[in-house]
Amino acid sequence: MEISGKIIMVLPERGGVSQRSGSEWKVASYVLETMEQYPRKCCFEVFGTDRIAQFNIQVGQMLTVSLDIDAREYNGRWYNQIRAWKVVPYDPNAVAPAADPNAGFGAAPIPAAPAAPAPDAAGAPAPEAPAFSGDSTDDLPF
Repeated sequence: MEISGKIIMVLPERGGVSQRSGSEWKVASYVLETMEQYPRKCCFEVFGTDRIAQFNIQVGQMLTVSLDIDAREYNGRWYNQIRAWKVVPYDPNAVAPAADPNAGFGAAPIPAAPAAPAPDAAGAPAPEAPAFSGDSTDDLPF
């Protein structure tokens, strides 16, 4: 899944030592805000010191982030995990794939084109609505 937006917050890095292998690990978390009419926020993680350094994410950057989303169960509760595996600078000229109106997060529905008047049973086109002339005596806003 890809999401584009502006980095609005860089959270403190977390780290530790793996119990299985004994090696050190680091995770950095970031908050991205989409550029839609109604902006949404997404908190994602970058795992590994090498990727954190490679992506070098800073507050204010416009990015397109490729994400893996997973959920885990622990003690009867479920937790989401959103990890970035690719981060590139945002390109407003890039051709976006066709948006699925049911896709939700980060996808904007594509407006439908206005329909042409359907012909009536005799085959003649339906009459068009009269144009607004602006000299109406009522005070309705439409």
